[in-house]
Amino acid sequence: MNDAQEQSGAARDLGPISAVVVNYNGEAYLEACLRSLQAQTVPLDEIVVVENASTDGSLNVLNTHFRDVELVRMTSNVGPCIARNVGMRAAQYRFILLVDNDVVLEPNVVERLRDELARRPDAVMAQPRSVFKSDPGRIHYDGGRLHYAGLISLFHFGEVDRRARIPPVEEIDAAISLCLLLDKKEVIEAGGFDEAFFILFEDLDLSHRLRLAGHTILKVNDALALHDDGTAGISFREEKADYPARRVFFHSRNRWLYMTKCFRLWTLLVALPGILVYEVAWLLFALKEGNAGAWLKGKYAFLRAFREARRKRRWVQRRRKIGDRALLVGGPLTLSPNLASSRGLGARLLDGVLRAWWGLCRWFVV
Repeated sequence: MNDAQEQSGAARDLGPISAVVVNYNGEAYLEACLRSLQAQTVPLDEIVVVENASTDGSLNVLNTHFRDVELVRMTSNVGPCIARNVGMRAAQYRFILLVDNDVVLEPNVVERLRDELARRPDAVMAQPRSVFKSDPGRIHYDGGRLHYAGLISLFHFGEVDRRARIPPVEEIDAAISLCLLLDKKEVIEAGGFDEAFFILFEDLDLSHRLRLAGHTILKVNDALALHDDGTAGISFREEKADYPARRVFFHSRNRWLYMTKCFRLWTLLVALPGILVYEVAWLLFALKEGNAGAWLKGKYAFLRAFREARRKRRWVQRRRKIGDRALLVGGPLTLSPNLASSRGLGARLLDGVLRAWWGLCRWFVV
């Protein structure tokens, strides 16, 4: 994009598009994911699969059906953050479709995301609407806003998909990394995915860094991604399923790493009562699930990583163009089904307390 385009807001040509798929033990999903990429109405110019040292039959799927994809093999499971960064750097082209291995795209997704980014030269990233593959009429991840308690306030989480009632394109503050069309140059200049996170909160952290630097993120509601069951031992879908201990650990550690980097110190101080109220609720949930040990290990891991997080914080804050008050919200609070029913008294009470505190303290935030 040249300076004249940037100033006028004229449409831009994104050029060739690479796809990067991160795979770890995705034998059950990988073929359907890659077939959906090959069936796009706008052909992708290359497909890169970052193979995260799977122990299942993923390599056999690739070697049997997809010998034309570019394969990058990691020597160990380094997690999606490192793998995505490796994939972005390995890709030939500036605009990249990042896709998780358990995602199947409708044929027009790349075309719609490309067209909307082309119309908005200020935007550096766009996501489709995500629905449950097992229940395509119900929304899973639809993007959201930045909650001051260090969370994503998700739009339409678990609701029935009524696309006819909403605009085709919306601006969002927090994108979900299961499928993103992004500008590699701008994302890497913003630090890429924080490799200390391994998994969980990495997309919230990246979105926040892009937004506070003044970039725009889009959600394209008439582009649809079907999201399958995810990674065993970390992903969580069903209300009655056990909540994974590893997910409790990453939540306990990464939420605080994210807030340390992306929030102003004054914001953390004035919002701290609300932040701690949520932390107590999360600890009670961990105790209920038998995962108090994972919660404690997460806090210990955060303290060990605190010095490095402070170093990153200084770099992030130097890039800031937008204040916290303009970015952060007090609700609604989005909870996993196993934490509390969306209709439960406890969930409504927690959401109400957090909203009330933000209503009081937000005027002191800059």
